[in-house]
Order: sequence, then C-alpha cells, then structure tokens
Amino acid sequence: MKNKRNKKPPMSEEVLDLVAQKFKILSEPLRLAIVQLLMSGEMNVTDLHTELNCSQPNVSKHLKMLEQAGYVKKEKHGVSVYYSIADKMVFQLCDLVCNSLSKEVDEQSRSLKKLKKMI
Repeated sequence: MKNKRNKKPPMSEEVLDLVAQKFKILSEPLRLAIVQLLMSGEMNVTDLHTELNCSQPNVSKHLKMLEQAGYVKKEKHGVSVYYSIADKMVFQLCDLVCNSLSKEVDEQSRSLKKLKKMI
C-alpha cells in the first residue's frame, strides 16, 4: 500500500545532505542551550557564557556555527555584539520535538504505572 501523504518527489542526495547538516548543528546540547536562551531575546557572548557557566571561547565557537547555519544572527550595539534568533522556524522545530518527547514520556509513565499495578 502506497503512502498517500507523500506527494512530493523524493529529495536528491545533495538536498538530503543539506537537511542533515541543518539538523546536525542542533544535535549539540550546548548549541540547543544557546538557542533556548536566545528564544527569550538577544544576548551577547558574556551574557551567554555567564548563563551557561562555560567558557567564552566555547560559546563563541558554537555561536559561529549557529550563525553559519542561519539559526542566529549578530548585530553590533556600540562596542558589544548581540546575538538573536535569525530563523524563526527553530521555534516550531523545538516545539515539535518537545511535544513529541512529552507524549513519549507520558506514554512511558502510563506503561510503568500499569506494570507496577501488575506486580
């Protein structure tokens, strides 16, 4: 039986590689933490490294990767550089993943409760 929902032609290997690279950038917990902080508004490197309790060079390295991937942008305010979310799609992506994880955890919790009743 064919999947009727998939009406788009399959993506080429090149396109799939680009998609994988976008996801790969978000596969690092520190980069996700940076994105999460930036979701509440722009911050500079000092704010981020203080909030994340990690080195400034490490935060800068990850910000550069996020910027190159198009997830964040930087803007100069006087002598400071501030970072913010550039691609609002990241909000939707995080919501989708978090909602999916929440459903999985709820289902696992229900299963464990049923198992405990059986014991």
